[in-house]
Amino acid sequence: MSNALHSATLVAQATTSPAVPAAAAPAAAAAAPAAPQAASAVGEATQQAAGVLQQSADALHSAAAALPPAAPAPIATPDMGFLHFVAQSDFVGKTLFVILILMSLVTWYLILVKAASNVAMRKRAADFLNKFWNASSLEQVENEIVTHGARDPFSHLASHAMHAQAHHNKFGATKLEESGSNSDFVTRTMRKVIDEETAKLENGLTVLASVGSTAPFVGLFGTVWGVYHALVGIGLSDGVTINRIAGPVGEALIMTGLGLAVAIPAVLAYNTFVRNNRVFLSRLDAFAHDLFAFLTTGQQVELSDGKVRALRRQNGGAQRGSE
Repeated sequence: MSNALHSATLVAQATTSPAVPAAAAPAAAAAAPAAPQAASAVGEATQQAAGVLQQSADALHSAAAALPPAAPAPIATPDMGFLHFVAQSDFVGKTLFVILILMSLVTWYLILVKAASNVAMRKRAADFLNKFWNASSLEQVENEIVTHGARDPFSHLASHAMHAQAHHNKFGATKLEESGSNSDFVTRTMRKVIDEETAKLENGLTVLASVGSTAPFVGLFGTVWGVYHALVGIGLSDGVTINRIAGPVGEALIMTGLGLAVAIPAVLAYNTFVRNNRVFLSRLDAFAHDLFAFLTTGQQVELSDGKVRALRRQNGGAQRGSE
């Protein structure tokens, strides 16, 4: 085939080039009949190559059809959850989340601290009352307070009341706040001590009440803000499906749940502390009446089976019973 192509080339050059010498004309004329045979050979080779390629393509197509269909790629599940909501929220959402976390920390701090302090205070108060009612005189009670200190509301009240009586008996009404009789001055002193102890017991309850009343609304505001942004994102998207709506709205509801989780312990702790304080202050008030009567009359308390039965005044004969 290459010899035929070479001959055809020589023929073409011989016929087109004027510079071919006359002696080459017979050779070109002899090679002219071989040109159609060379072109025919080239066409046959091209057809054979195309046939081979077609057969290869058919074989590949048959092999691909024989293979089992490929499994569809799994659809990626969007990441939904609490951390995802916080991560994709804006400045307002993150600020509300931080506020709720701080509320929760403050609430549990107050719950633990006040619970521990109330338990210790009630234990010290029970010990002092036991020593007070078993003492033989006020001097023994005063020595006990000086030795161990006034560490509870009952000992604090007794110490101030006895000091006020002794001070007024010794110096009289030297100042305006000491004006009046001895019983009036002792009464004012005891009322002042009770007010101070009430303020101490109620310390921190305002914070618990505020957290319990505002935390649900903070969480609700976070939910409304999250739903708003979720709906805006859905409106800007191309297609609307139940997954696009349920996911963001469900994440936004997390803020309402967090607000309730913060508020419920605060409300329960507030109600518990208020009731315990009310019971404790009623006992303190009863002790103040008994102590006042004992200081003004100077009589010992009549005991029966370890319980205070009555306090009798010398001047009026009035009798007060308490269990």
